[in-house]
Amino acid sequence: MTDAPTTPEAGAQPQMPSLRILSQYVKDLSFENPGAPESMRGAGAPNIDMGIDVQARSLGQDTFEVVLNFSARAVRGEDEVVFIAELAYGGLFQMTNVSDADREPFLLIECPRLIFPFARRILADITRDGGFPPLMLDPVDFANLYRAQLAKRAAAAQGSEGNGNGEPAVN
Repeated sequence: MTDAPTTPEAGAQPQMPSLRILSQYVKDLSFENPGAPESMRGAGAPNIDMGIDVQARSLGQDTFEVVLNFSARAVRGEDEVVFIAELAYGGLFQMTNVSDADREPFLLIECPRLIFPFARRILADITRDGGFPPLMLDPVDFANLYRAQLAKRAAAAQGSEGNGNGEPAVN
């Protein structure tokens, strides 16, 4: 048995894929300003190391949770930590009439694209409320992130095909 869309009856319209956002929420939010108040007087813009991760999991039937994990660390000079901001922003989605082959791209591309603007605003607000200029994230190409993840998986699978002595297979 597959989750593929059913074949329409004669004369019936085919069932189109459907995606609904049931809820959006902050799962975890942290902002640290460890050098305050000295960090507020520093000259020059800090260097910001930004990380983003997307996770998805099934909650049964046609319901899925997608979580965007952001990590921003601002450093001035070599080791002066200006601020650290972390956000886990989740969305609860209902997907119907989505084939097994299309489910993962929907969850890791389309769902994050829909909730990203809300997470972006929260990060901008929390850094502004922390006394810094708002951290305005550039739009994220979730399709490109997904392709990179697929390439990483393929490389890991290729590397696990060893030649019996712990060394990767050479083709």
